[in-house]
Amino acid sequence: MKYSMDRRQFLAMSTAAGALSVFSGCITIGARRVSPNGKLNHACIGVGGMMGFGDFNQFKSHPKAQIVAICDVDKNHLEKAAAVAPDARKYTDWREMLAKEGDKIDSINATVPDHMHALISMSAIHAGKHVYCQKPLCHDVAECRAIALAAKKAGVVTQLGTQHASGIGDRTAVQFMREGAIGKIKRVILCSNRPGAIDAYRLVGPRPAVGEPVPANLSWDLWIGTAPERPFSPGIYHPVKWRAWQDFGTGWSGDIGCHVFDAVWKGLRLKAPISVVAEVQDSWKESAARRGDTWPQSDHITWMFPGNKNTEGRELPVEWFDGLMYPPEDVQAIAKAGGFKEYPPESAMVIGTEGALLVPHTSGAILLPKDKFKDYKKPDLKGRNHYHHFIDACLGGEMTESHFMQTGPMAEAIILGTVAIRVPGTVLQWDAAGMKITNSADAQKLLKRTYRKGWEVKGV
Repeated sequence: MKYSMDRRQFLAMSTAAGALSVFSGCITIGARRVSPNGKLNHACIGVGGMMGFGDFNQFKSHPKAQIVAICDVDKNHLEKAAAVAPDARKYTDWREMLAKEGDKIDSINATVPDHMHALISMSAIHAGKHVYCQKPLCHDVAECRAIALAAKKAGVVTQLGTQHASGIGDRTAVQFMREGAIGKIKRVILCSNRPGAIDAYRLVGPRPAVGEPVPANLSWDLWIGTAPERPFSPGIYHPVKWRAWQDFGTGWSGDIGCHVFDAVWKGLRLKAPISVVAEVQDSWKESAARRGDTWPQSDHITWMFPGNKNTEGRELPVEWFDGLMYPPEDVQAIAKAGGFKEYPPESAMVIGTEGALLVPHTSGAILLPKDKFKDYKKPDLKGRNHYHHFIDACLGGEMTESHFMQTGPMAEAIILGTVAIRVPGTVLQWDAAGMKITNSADAQKLLKRTYRKGWEVKGV
């Protein structure tokens, strides 16, 4: 029998199961820190593809974690994971899983397309579950804010899926910035010009007006979730191309931005930006159809952040380049002078009054010029597994590396950049406290989308 329920039924069942406690209109949670048997009972939501199956295996590898439930809208993905974890209870609908599992699970991970992050994470937080959510945390600015606040109120453990943030390279970069190794910071350049990555956004033709039969293994309505209803079409949404569509993904800056920005955000202790503006490729900007449906293949975003004790001026420019828009030549020259034949295609360059810090994504932090910093002492850090760190925190260990109260505001700034992409050339003035873009009504409307009926996100 096919299982189906709407959100009202889901919340009613969850309440009946004791998952939610409502007091004076507010949800209060008592998250269980440790399972009765001393292990964490974890449920994986999204076990397919490189990320989903990879996350599933990472959690499964922790000696004190047991995967007790798995969920995926694609039965082929579900069966593949079930072969590795045969004792895990299987679900196609994550709402059914949360309602039926109740106190049998302590934590979940959401490794699904961006448009479903907020609803799954918020539902799990309201049910008192610890949450590991893949980047970029949420699809919309308003969702990022709401999720971070909800997690703090609930007291649950959280972790954003910026796995390299736990690596020695990123953590070394954070320490270099915090101890002022390169002086006061003047400028930051972030980029993701990964060779071949632009192909992920090279769509085959326009969105089809008429769909094709949904394969028996896929629950298409569940996959669509909060997004506008679209006809199924093989090869352009599930499982690969969804990041290119505004309905489901957040573009390349949303996908990779959290990885590249993370060390800079923490190292400089940045707060909300003052403004943001985006430059995009002409072919996308001049096509009404593409602008209304997809993300550009290349863009350049500039945030202006308020200065602090780590910066030279009262404001700090942070720039992002992706696709075929590359960092400026003067910035590339800093790396080349340091011995790089080619500028690292995915990296952060932090320019200070006393030197520069280059952080190639997934590798070590490098102080430039090398001769000047050859004797500079590096911190003595040990490697850390990002997924295991989350499990350990759920079991009472130290705070996670990328908890939502810290990285939620970063994700919010990055997603604000995707708003700027959709109104290119306009310097958007950002009132963070009021969560308002003060000079563009069109941009303001993009802070929160309208959810498909029955799939609203409570609290956003």
